[in-house]
Amino acid sequence: MTSQIGSMPSGASEASVTGEPSGAAIDLYWLPLGAGGHFVRLNGRIYEGIRAFLDRRRAFDLYHSALQVCVPQGRYVIEMAWPIPDSDGAYRGVVVEGPVGSHSMERFRPFRYEVRRWQDGVIPDILEAVASPQRLSNDLDRARSVLDLVGSVPGLVWGRDELGMGDMWNSNSVVSWLLARSGLPMEEIQPPVGGRAPGWEVGILTARYQTDSRLPVVHGRHAFL
Repeated sequence: MTSQIGSMPSGASEASVTGEPSGAAIDLYWLPLGAGGHFVRLNGRIYEGIRAFLDRRRAFDLYHSALQVCVPQGRYVIEMAWPIPDSDGAYRGVVVEGPVGSHSMERFRPFRYEVRRWQDGVIPDILEAVASPQRLSNDLDRARSVLDLVGSVPGLVWGRDELGMGDMWNSNSVVSWLLARSGLPMEEIQPPVGGRAPGWEVGILTARYQTDSRLPVVHGRHAFL
């Protein structure tokens, strides 16, 4: 267990910590969109500028989210990643793949994303994380639930609003879907002050509809299970 797992960021509320110390932890990291890459950061700013103009509001800092989950058996990094670096997904704990942009191009690796449940994995650019980690729970059953759910993440098209939720499915959707399905109080989990996490609400809404049995489960490629 790393020192980051044992810490709690300043400003985090005690209400965000549940359960008793049990060798378990669910930690949320907020990474500035495009951390470590100027191209993605620039595109993110352009996207947010357009959305802010259309919504008649000020522009916010954009964030990408990732999870680190600890159980007695080990530490796991949970994250959606694109592009897929190589075909050795088993090494990175890949359990789901989904299309990027369109189903028609999904057979080509550059047009697929991967969802990782990576034991002893790394979160790229973690040193740039803001107001992180946010300790969400120390409950062992909850931590195990999050890990078990990763293999059931809907493989929706990245960058598209297939379900008509009002925003696109992306990495934030995956994280919020997992947390909502595990039963965490989503109203208490927010990005850093002055920031926004595109796709976050889509994951929450998708989880709620699936729980209510009103929305079919959409599966991507489930591999390496």
